[in-house]
Amino acid sequence: MTSTAPAGPLSHDTAPAPARPWWIIAAGPGAVVAAIVALLLAGAWSGAFEALGTFSDPGAVARWGSPLATVLAELGVAVTLGSLFAAACLVRPGRGQARLLDVAGWAAAVWAIAAVVELVLQYSVVSAQSPTADNFGAGLSQFVTDVELGQISVAIIAIAALTSGVALAVRGPVGALWTALLPVAALTLQSTTGHAAGAADHFLAIGAMWLHLMGAALWVGGLAAMAVLVVGRFDDVTTAAVARYSPVAAWCLVAVGVSGVANAWIRMESLDDLTTGYGVLLVVKIVLTAALGVLGLMHRTWVIGRLERAASPARRLFWQLLAVELLVIGAVSGVAVALGSTAPPVPDDVPADASPAYQLTGYPLPPEPTAARWLTEWAAEPVLAFACLAGIVVYVRWALRLRRRGDRWPVGRTLTWCAGMLLMLWTTNGAPTVYGHVIFSGHMIQHMTLAMLVPLLLVLAAPVTLLLRAVPARKDGSRGSREWVLALVHSRVGELLARPVVAAVLFSGGMIAFYFTPLFEFALTNHLGHLWMVVHFTLVGYLFANALVGIDPGPQRPGYPMRLVLLFATMVFHAFFGVVLTTGTSLLVADWYGNMGRDWGLSAIEDQQRGGGIAWGIGELPTLALAIIVAVQWTRSDEREARRRDRQAERDGDAELTAYNDMLARMADRDETAGR
Repeated sequence: MTSTAPAGPLSHDTAPAPARPWWIIAAGPGAVVAAIVALLLAGAWSGAFEALGTFSDPGAVARWGSPLATVLAELGVAVTLGSLFAAACLVRPGRGQARLLDVAGWAAAVWAIAAVVELVLQYSVVSAQSPTADNFGAGLSQFVTDVELGQISVAIIAIAALTSGVALAVRGPVGALWTALLPVAALTLQSTTGHAAGAADHFLAIGAMWLHLMGAALWVGGLAAMAVLVVGRFDDVTTAAVARYSPVAAWCLVAVGVSGVANAWIRMESLDDLTTGYGVLLVVKIVLTAALGVLGLMHRTWVIGRLERAASPARRLFWQLLAVELLVIGAVSGVAVALGSTAPPVPDDVPADASPAYQLTGYPLPPEPTAARWLTEWAAEPVLAFACLAGIVVYVRWALRLRRRGDRWPVGRTLTWCAGMLLMLWTTNGAPTVYGHVIFSGHMIQHMTLAMLVPLLLVLAAPVTLLLRAVPARKDGSRGSREWVLALVHSRVGELLARPVVAAVLFSGGMIAFYFTPLFEFALTNHLGHLWMVVHFTLVGYLFANALVGIDPGPQRPGYPMRLVLLFATMVFHAFFGVVLTTGTSLLVADWYGNMGRDWGLSAIEDQQRGGGIAWGIGELPTLALAIIVAVQWTRSDEREARRRDRQAERDGDAELTAYNDMLARMADRDETAGR
């Protein structure tokens, strides 16, 4: 990927800035026009918005107005998210940041209005009723209260309205970052609708859709934020923001590309499907996306370096490329909405499968687990897979950056990090996920691996220390990854969660709160709940391991004896938890595991008891490893202290020992005098 921006502030441009051409100001509205034109052309060509029949036609206004409202809503949420991200991570506090927050607020208002229109026209299309029908209002009311799609649409409208008010009210990077979580939540809800809602591979479709929406929104919104800054004064703030946005755009391109391949994989059976209406629109979208990637590469190779030297020709070239990018972005947005409204070659209808496992999980019952199948069974989850592979790439790049700089970074830490990421990839995309949905013992393997093994490997790799050494500190008051991580580590919440006792309570007590409350069922039946479970287990395990054996800065770690006490207390709790499951006769989430209809393996309750033994066994082995690491660190700490004392003795002639002997001699003299 591309490198990050320079650490320090860029010099102010003393040369007179060239006049901004009129077309750079018109590029933003031009992108909206391009999106609408592309949507109309693509929809007219594919016939996606044509009437299906005389009695199922809600009218041309609903059929063509619904996708138009969708385009405006998606552009609105993209500009909102991109402006908030830029305000939080790309620019320093000042007029540029305030302008971005104002743009985010007004863009969110447009998003909310477009979402309301989209909801009304969407119901009109679904119900095949014109908005002017007599009973349209009553049906719409029932749609938003009783139907999941309507409920999600109302929630998105509420989030958009809230985002608009908050973005206009807050100031500063912290407020911008917190506000950015609102459009992220809306995109998360949106990822569960559309084609993803009816795809056979439900979890893969939802994960790919979320990754696609997030990557596209941040990409489009980031370009819009750059345009907002450029329309203002082209100074060092704008130049630094452009350089910092470049690697973000590269990652967004990768996310959009990977998720696009996953979406095409689900909805197409062969290359012959590229000749269908859906396939042709998909090819057009791919070509336009590739063109955006080329334009971004031109920015990186031709423009950014010259912008930092305040070259006027580079500014003109930047304006030209940005204007073309915004127009292409608009065209991509229009084609994407038309593509989402076009029937794919593989129907979205879930295949009829009467098996209990399919009815519960959405997947066929996997074969009986064997040693080989624990390595060969896979169920792709794009979000977690992308996060694991990106984690490896970023860590290795940072380590190589230190090596090129002449600094030393242990190869063992790099290998440990890669091993932890690959283990997490297997746990979240491999057999533990496949079997974790159908048998409790498979789920417990996934849980223990995420909570015990993966965090231990990640902690020993010291990622925060590597980040602090590899990423330059910013000097202009803006906040990048380094500044945000340090702010989190030293925040009150971060310090509280990192305390060893708190981490131990979360680590141990979290299991009780998870397995003996409805949270367990939520994680099994809902994909978002499953993702939350993975993040929770891994994060809590990381906090606990970091409090005991971590190298990174953060918690005020207790002495080594206290660490061993906490560790063995946790071991006892794990043993108790395992015994409760092993001897228990009440089935957890009986409606799920008890109705799976398996024709292989143990019964549901016997498998749960086996899962208790796994929780006991797998939980104890990493705990023992932690105890060994604590003991080794204790020994090394004593050795370092001994060497320090030896060096001190060489410098001062062993003054400490001499003073100690003198004290003993004085005590002996006092005792002798008292005896006489």
